[in-house]
Amino acid sequence: MNAQVDPQGGGKIEQFLTQLRRFEDGILVLLLMTMVGVAASQVILRNFFDAGLYWGDSLVRVAVLWVAMLGAMVASRDDSHIRIDLLGRMVKPEHRHWLLRLTRLFTCFVLVLFTWGSGQFVYYEYVDNAIAFGDVPAWLCEIIMPIGGGVMALRYLLLTVQR
Repeated sequence: MNAQVDPQGGGKIEQFLTQLRRFEDGILVLLLMTMVGVAASQVILRNFFDAGLYWGDSLVRVAVLWVAMLGAMVASRDDSHIRIDLLGRMVKPEHRHWLLRLTRLFTCFVLVLFTWGSGQFVYYEYVDNAIAFGDVPAWLCEIIMPIGGGVMALRYLLLTVQR
């Protein structure tokens, strides 16, 4: 089947991926701004008004987790994670693509294990009715771990078979 191509030169899949990238980037920027804003507010409120938001520190901790996972997801979309490429320098150039595929497949495997383990963790937090802060359940704050791990595993699987 042929993908439908619009007059501007991009197919439906490319348009969807572009919108998905913008959404991920927007969420990441929004979370980072929220995290910095709440942390700065806490410092100002504590130092100048001897007060603070009782949920502020917990929100910042959760935001750090979300920013880390979303940042890793953004890095995985183009395979731009930090890497140590010692073995790649010793392999002949015509065989490097196989080493790259093997590395991506191993990364996918580790991410599948992470997704499964973090999914179990979030499930048990849900079953235990754990609370993160205020009335916010802990599982809701931690759900980014299996989601992010799953998205990254899928991306590395696609990168493994794609190139």
